Amino acid sequence: MKENERTIVGGLVALMLMVWLGFAFHHSPRFAGSLAGGVLAVIGSMLMLVPLAYLIIKRIKPLKAFITARVSMRTLLAIHIYAGVIGPILVLLHTGHKFESHLGIALTAMTLIVVVSGFIGRHLMGQIGEELKDKRSLLTSLTAAYESTVRELQEHPERAVQVRSMSSLFRRLGARLFLSEDSPKEPGLNVAARALRLSESMADVEYAIRTHETFKRAFAIWLKLHIILSFTLYTLLALHVWTAIHFGLRWFS
Repeated sequence: MKENERTIVGGLVALMLMVWLGFAFHHSPRFAGSLAGGVLAVIGSMLMLVPLAYLIIKRIKPLKAFITARVSMRTLLAIHIYAGVIGPILVLLHTGHKFESHLGIALTAMTLIVVVSGFIGRHLMGQIGEELKDKRSLLTSLTAAYESTVRELQEHPERAVQVRSMSSLFRRLGARLFLSEDSPKEPGLNVAARALRLSESMADVEYAIRTHETFKRAFAIWLKLHIILSFTLYTLLALHVWTAIHFGLRWFS
């Protein structure tokens, strides 16, 4: 998610929460059944179905190939995100802040959970993905610099042996007392100091990459949970639509 897109979607999520919190100041029992309320409900519900279409397109390869030949997955994802936030805003406006039935309360709560968790998860996944990409790029640069330093170090075998002997933490800490890049009096001293620092930097970056990959695997679990919550939301939405039709649309009566 790009910075501008993140800001816009974050603003829409904040607006959705403010619309929901409006129940503390406003309550209109008849608005949900009015013509305006019904139009908001229909448009909002249709927009909420757009993310479901995205999930289907993403997982059915022939359909994905057909659609992406005309529209990119990035564009579809943007539509998925915006529709997934604007739809709930319209649906919450449709309620008129009348949260009295158990089904309506459950539907509202699930809508808020799905949207907020989706926004937070998408934001964190994007951030972790960007940081992981940067860390891998940094590791590639450090590896190239280390390999170049190793080739230089081969010209000074005594320093190479010295660096290899510093396998423990305490030895590496002690090595800083005599391996300094600022004291080039002995041949190979600078190279040995550089090799030691590069190896430590590589170890730090590799640890950071493993940590980010662990978070990435955790978000794969979050994605499955998000899909389950989304289908729960659609089930509640279908029940809500059925009850509205079953008990009559008041603006047609």
